[in-house]
Amino acid sequence: MYTAAQAKRGATVYADTCVQCHGDDLTGVDDAAPLVGATFLSKWNGQLMADLLEQTQKSMPKDGPGTLTRQQYVDVLAYVLRANAYPAGDTELPREIDALKQIRIDQVRN
Repeated sequence: MYTAAQAKRGATVYADTCVQCHGDDLTGVDDAAPLVGATFLSKWNGQLMADLLEQTQKSMPKDGPGTLTRQQYVDVLAYVLRANAYPAGDTELPREIDALKQIRIDQVRN
C-alpha cells in the first residue's frame, strides 16, 4: 500500500508542515485531530483512501489548505499509515484518485 521510503518522505513533509498542529507523536495539539490511534481509526475505518486525501487537501495545512503537491499529501498519508502500524510494502501509495478509490482503510488487527 505504501513503501518505507515514501513514509520517510512523508515524515519530512509532516515535520515541515503538520507537526505544529498535530504534534511530534501525531496525537493532535489543542483542537487538531489526532492522526493515530482509536479516534483516527474509528473515523476512517471503512472509508476510501481517496476520501482521506481529498479531506486532507481541502483542509490542511490549516494556514494554507491545498498548498502542498499531490505527491506531498500522499507521502504524508503514507507516514500516517506507518504511524498507525499499517505494514509497508513494495508499491508506493498512488497519487491517482481512481487508484486511491480502490483502497479501503481498515483498522489494523493485532
